[in-house]
Amino acid sequence: MPHSTLTPVFVGLRSGLHVLFAALLSLVVVRTLLAGDAVLMTLALALAFACCYAAGAGIARLPGRHRAQAGAAWVAALSLLWVALLIVIPEAAYLAFPLFFLYLHVLPGAVGPITVAVATAVAVIALGLHGHFTVGGVVGPVVGAGVALLVGLGYGALEREAAEREELLTDLLATRGRLAATEHQQGVLAERARLARDIHDTVAQGLSSIQMLLHAAERADEGRPGLDHIRLARATAADGLADTRRFIRELAPPALDRGLAAALHRLGRLWERDGIHVSVTAPPEDRPLSMETQTALLRIAQGAVANAVQHAGASTIELRLTVTGGTARLDVVDDGIGFDRAVERDRAGTSDSFGLRAMSERADQLGGRLHIDSTPGRGTTITVELEVTEP
Repeated sequence: MPHSTLTPVFVGLRSGLHVLFAALLSLVVVRTLLAGDAVLMTLALALAFACCYAAGAGIARLPGRHRAQAGAAWVAALSLLWVALLIVIPEAAYLAFPLFFLYLHVLPGAVGPITVAVATAVAVIALGLHGHFTVGGVVGPVVGAGVALLVGLGYGALEREAAEREELLTDLLATRGRLAATEHQQGVLAERARLARDIHDTVAQGLSSIQMLLHAAERADEGRPGLDHIRLARATAADGLADTRRFIRELAPPALDRGLAAALHRLGRLWERDGIHVSVTAPPEDRPLSMETQTALLRIAQGAVANAVQHAGASTIELRLTVTGGTARLDVVDDGIGFDRAVERDRAGTSDSFGLRAMSERADQLGGRLHIDSTPGRGTTITVELEVTEP
């Protein structure tokens, strides 16, 4: 069993069962030696019973499919040896109590309780045949079976709860790992975007200004001494500006290496591999957007499409990008099941509402706005508008 906080409880219960088995088998052996009847046969059966019980430790290490079959065979062998002991000595009926727990733990479904009932009847009949039927001879095995059933049911419920907790813990650890990786990636992308902006606003602008000033000086007096040096300085500034712009492009998010329109088309093709029809309408980038604006629009588009497919069951999605005046607008329209905005607010904290909130926060950070128009059964339209800033 995987490690959990309940593991010591299971170890204690199993250890107690082993101790109970050893004590009751010892009682049978001592009773045999004191009675002096069929000593050799009883000792041989008791030894075989103990060895068969110990062999069960190896069954837990078998694969799942073989473990069930081997467990059933093991329980059947123990039961036959127990019946043989019952025929020789009546005190072997006490061994039914640990057998009850084995039946409930090893045998699947209702087979376990049914086997407990059969074993109880066998114990009662054996005690009656060895002497005579008494109230104690009937009530004792019946009460033992009842206690075993209650404890077995409690043990099963505890084991299921432990398995569920272990699965939940595994999921939480995996989610935490993915979240840490995502946060790291977002941090790297944010830092790259910041560096790109800083280089653009400082080094690139400075080199561009130097280049223009040198070009103006060159044109002002073409016969001036040192003109060759001015031309060389201008060419050097031009080369530096080209390298700086290349650095800015390399620092930009990889998905935007060819611009926002190409990134949106690539996003559409990615989902079309899963059978989702995604149409993209984007203008030629004759007016380039800043890297910050492009990144925000792309991330919002990715989140909106993922929500439409995973939570709304959309099969057709339309992405429309327009840049007019001082505004860049992105519309994401899907034919999914839609939702009620009032109900969605009540479900705050779910995965899809978190995605919508993240989109809205991303738009707010750039001074834009996000609008969601959705009706149950009629799809959803997400519109984001951002102020255009020059790159």
